[in-house]
Amino acid sequence: MEADGALDPVALERELRAAVAADERRERENDAKLRAVRQRVPSYEEFRNIVLASHLKPLEKKDKMGKRRNVLWNPCAAHAKAPQASDVEIPQELDQLPRTSAEFYRDWRRCLKSRKEKYQLLLELGGKALGGIFQADLGFGLLGEFLTVLAENVCHEDRDAILQILQSLSGTKRFGLNVDLLSEPEKESSRDLFRKLRSMSRDYWTTGHPSGPASCEAEREAHVMNSSLQKEAEEERIVVELMKCYQVN
Repeated sequence: MEADGALDPVALERELRAAVAADERRERENDAKLRAVRQRVPSYEEFRNIVLASHLKPLEKKDKMGKRRNVLWNPCAAHAKAPQASDVEIPQELDQLPRTSAEFYRDWRRCLKSRKEKYQLLLELGGKALGGIFQADLGFGLLGEFLTVLAENVCHEDRDAILQILQSLSGTKRFGLNVDLLSEPEKESSRDLFRKLRSMSRDYWTTGHPSGPASCEAEREAHVMNSSLQKEAEEERIVVELMKCYQVN
């Protein structure tokens, strides 16, 4: 909506296109899942590959070697070949942060080249925005990618933000199913992430943070220590609850 209260037709069209694209992707992936179940694929990896390749279009008989092909077999690869500047920071690479699942999926696949860039995008969006974007559905395979990216790049300064992200994702629809469909490497990344989060918590509080100067009164020091212990206990409770949600032993 514009400043004068009038509707912005460009924004409405963009949101409509994003919603249609999200619905098409969800329907396409669901069809691929059903097809994989009917085929009784022998392993999870084959099931996963079928779903991830659901956007591919089969070649027709007329599309022979040596002739011009009019069929767009892999639209994602076609867009990925477009020239882009290398080593571009996220604010310059993206015109604006994604606001819908379709926009996020597009930017995540096409614009971000490294896991570090993807990590920065997750932090910039934050838990609240991610929870809103994926409130209806978290795209197949994304949860495992999120956990892998977070586990590889987590640092102490981002600990609270990552906990908020994990909490928000755990509230999305069909979250339990997405956890069940994690591959073994993704499950190991999840375990590694929570190991690091718990280790950061212990290191943070065992170093005496927060602590006052030596000249502080004993009563104030006792109050600060009590508050620190309470916060530590609350953070530990949150991590343990999240570990249960993510099925981490």
